[in-house]
Amino acid sequence: MAYTPHTSKEILEMLKAIGVSSIEELFNDIPDDIKKKAKDNFILPPPISEIDLINEIQNLAQKNKGEKFISFLGGGAYKHYIPSFVKLVAQFPNFYTSYTPYQPEISQGVLQAIFEYQSLICDLTQMDVANASLYEAGSGICEAALMGVRINGKKEVLVSEGLHPEYLETLYTYLEAQEINIVKIPLNKNGETDIDFLKEKISNKTSSVIIQNPNFFGVIEKELEEIEKITHQQDALLILSIYPISLGILKAPGEYNVDIVVGEGQSLGIPLGFGGPYLGILATKREYIRQMPGRIVGETRDINNRRGFVNTLQTREQHIRRAKATSNICTNEALSAIMAAVYMSLLGKKGIRKIAEICFSRAHYLKDLLNKEGFELTYPNSYNFNEFVLKTPIDSNIVIDFLKKKNIIGGIPIKRFYPERDKEILIAVTEMNSLNDIHFFITSLKEAINKN
Repeated sequence: MAYTPHTSKEILEMLKAIGVSSIEELFNDIPDDIKKKAKDNFILPPPISEIDLINEIQNLAQKNKGEKFISFLGGGAYKHYIPSFVKLVAQFPNFYTSYTPYQPEISQGVLQAIFEYQSLICDLTQMDVANASLYEAGSGICEAALMGVRINGKKEVLVSEGLHPEYLETLYTYLEAQEINIVKIPLNKNGETDIDFLKEKISNKTSSVIIQNPNFFGVIEKELEEIEKITHQQDALLILSIYPISLGILKAPGEYNVDIVVGEGQSLGIPLGFGGPYLGILATKREYIRQMPGRIVGETRDINNRRGFVNTLQTREQHIRRAKATSNICTNEALSAIMAAVYMSLLGKKGIRKIAEICFSRAHYLKDLLNKEGFELTYPNSYNFNEFVLKTPIDSNIVIDFLKKKNIIGGIPIKRFYPERDKEILIAVTEMNSLNDIHFFITSLKEAINKN
């Protein structure tokens, strides 16, 4: 955006055109006490020249860390290697600058790419249908829960405490406003969903049961088959939140007779960002297709029997009566979905399996080293994919801050979500963590504890 200053005369002309005498008058509706508080807290410096402004921005930019950081962050956003070809395709102007394909006859490339994405998600999850994507996993969980309520008319949702805390918080925001009751299922001593509690609380009033696998703490839910039986015996729906890369070695949700699958697609070729843009995966059984939110791209034939692609289902409020809409989500993360499609196409089943195997083996290599060094794990008897929770003898934030000085992002302090758990860190390992990185992490971790 160009830097366009305005003279006092130009400002007065603009104010006159809209019928006010000063800029302050534009804010008359805001109470004086709020304006005073804002002014006291956000006092801007006086205006400066363009040269000074550019110099100031450059000085600020030089404060950014230029060193390479070793990252053990996870919790829903993972540092995986992204082949250069993914970025190359994503930057094609046809994809990069296009918006929602309302005119299918001139949007065949984008529509086909989204169709391929849907097909690949179905292959990965072993589900019948997938939509063209949602915003991210948090809203995907909520849309899946509301989808369940529309399907069976019940207004109670049972949610495992293994669900990502941010997804759970979003779920409360969505469901409580619609007077849908949420019951949390605690975890057992191994960090898995408590089956006995589920049996006790589930009833014919339950709309759906929501499970995450692997869960937020990195624990694999070994009893998914039992959870599926308990859920369907009460005519409730089973909603499963996934980490897509883990499906390279874990059983696909479709094999567990899951009803709705959701997940965060960031790990499928989308770079880490400060909150996004990410990719909400949603797939389901064929019989529930008309209750899916968002849109579905379908394949068809034109008058000359040529293969073509169209927006097949768009049950959203822009296209049908608002009362009949399945969601107010009015778009999909098309560019992110295209990147995921390119990534999955490049790697294929064997490639994703290989990535999953590397993540699994290196995470367990780190776990074994930590055990040998005398460190404790919160769930020592659990099965994990590539994440686990480490206990620290001192406050986790002290450890994290020390590791930062070594250019290591050492994981997520659990106290960020559970204040009482102030000596635990969630650690994730991917193919981007070399064996040297792992050994350096162990050495630095020991140093952090010995010096504090």
